Amino acid sequence: MNTAEYLVGDGESGSVAVVDSDGVHSYADLRAQASRCRAALEELGLRAGDRVGLIGANCFGWVAAYLGVLAAGMVAVPIAHTLRPDEIVSRIRWLGVQAAFLGPMESRRLAGQVPGGLPMAAEGPSPAGPPLRFVDRPADLDAALVFTSGTTGRPHVVRLTHANLQANTGSILSYLPLADSDRVLVVLPFSYVFGASLLHTHLRVGAALVVQPNAAFPQQMVERMAAERCTGLAGVPSTFSVLLRNSTFGSRRLPDLRIIQQAGGRLAPTMVEELRGAQPQAQVFVMYGQTEATARLSYLPPQELDRRPGSIGRGIPGVDLRVVGEDGSQVAAGQIGEIVAGGDNISPGYLDDPEETARRMPGGVLRTGDLATVDEDGYIYVVDRREDFIKSWGVRISSQDIEAVALQLTDLVSVAAVGVPDEAAGERVELVAVPREGSRLTEGQIIDHCRARLARTMVPQAVHLVPLMPLNGNGKISKTAVRELCVDLARADQSPGGSS
Repeated sequence: MNTAEYLVGDGESGSVAVVDSDGVHSYADLRAQASRCRAALEELGLRAGDRVGLIGANCFGWVAAYLGVLAAGMVAVPIAHTLRPDEIVSRIRWLGVQAAFLGPMESRRLAGQVPGGLPMAAEGPSPAGPPLRFVDRPADLDAALVFTSGTTGRPHVVRLTHANLQANTGSILSYLPLADSDRVLVVLPFSYVFGASLLHTHLRVGAALVVQPNAAFPQQMVERMAAERCTGLAGVPSTFSVLLRNSTFGSRRLPDLRIIQQAGGRLAPTMVEELRGAQPQAQVFVMYGQTEATARLSYLPPQELDRRPGSIGRGIPGVDLRVVGEDGSQVAAGQIGEIVAGGDNISPGYLDDPEETARRMPGGVLRTGDLATVDEDGYIYVVDRREDFIKSWGVRISSQDIEAVALQLTDLVSVAAVGVPDEAAGERVELVAVPREGSRLTEGQIIDHCRARLARTMVPQAVHLVPLMPLNGNGKISKTAVRELCVDLARADQSPGGSS
């Protein structure tokens, strides 16, 4: 089945599909606009299998264009609109994109640089026109080409098939209690697989997506959730850190909110407890996933949060999720190994990169690069990403353990621990932290707090208080950018006129 048909082929035409800055849009409006988008592509001479870019902020037009691309049997190429214009153009050329739907701002920024530029906008609420038709596509053909987050380096392009998208959507809905009456606040970009999973699951059940431009102003998110009576909220750790510590989310009652989804990196146990206490009526689903897995790989049932703090749970239905040692055998409880995954949601590989595909997805099994332990019941606990471990004085240190201790200080909104090159130690531990508005917390107090709770080798040698944490386009902390920031600050201190 074509994935667009799987998502919106049925359902009540009059029910709300998308709420954005332009207003309320029904499923009938959505199918009608998707049909117009498909017709626009065909008028350009594009055919099934051709690649079409989607470059713009979340909105009704983005959703309609995406469905129109899939309905036509073409391959969707979502590109983060927050990238520099030259990077967007580079990605378009890299993937051989033959046409692109552009948001209003992107149309101006990329004027004359994008082939077959089409507006990412609704032509009006009228559903008049031909019904949305779906080109039947074999399940193993590509539906979307998605860039990885690139938190540690240059991104890869992940191939996601129609089978991948439908399998992962079905798996998520088998444990997440969504209904057609739900309204989720969406702050994650649809170009990010977590944001896309919200799109897929809510469209599949006939629910509504309430689009919030971004998470830069957390109090606006709280006001929007209240005004729209949102029943769902999803975010990455940075989303919840600003909500919990720079807004009224923890003190204002949001009685309609019933499901909170957290993924996109480890949320420190302290923050999970704050999140649960902020809106106790809501179920909190801690989840884990990767782009190469379409979105989700595991979840921790809300009723297990007290018993298994820090766990990402076990594999979702349809996913074989294990922690294995160097020999490929499953590790015993308490031992550290790598998380590997298999299932119908695993990508067939990276675009035009057979070597990296063979390394990361040998035989269709995904090697996640995340190191973890398991408990006696098979619940998984991520220790750190392999490349985020800090190697100082011959000791391997989990950056997440340092971050969890630092976040016990409620005056800190966000933190990132990294290893910075050091001639003597190999790498020295440094911490970048964003304080709460009005905080008087000092770097020395943070170091003292860590020294009282961490082994000597784990205590940051330097703490840098900054107003904003370096994030990528998906709202996740970029450890690469954090390391570069630490190196730049060290150079500034050592230069003539510096602080040292």
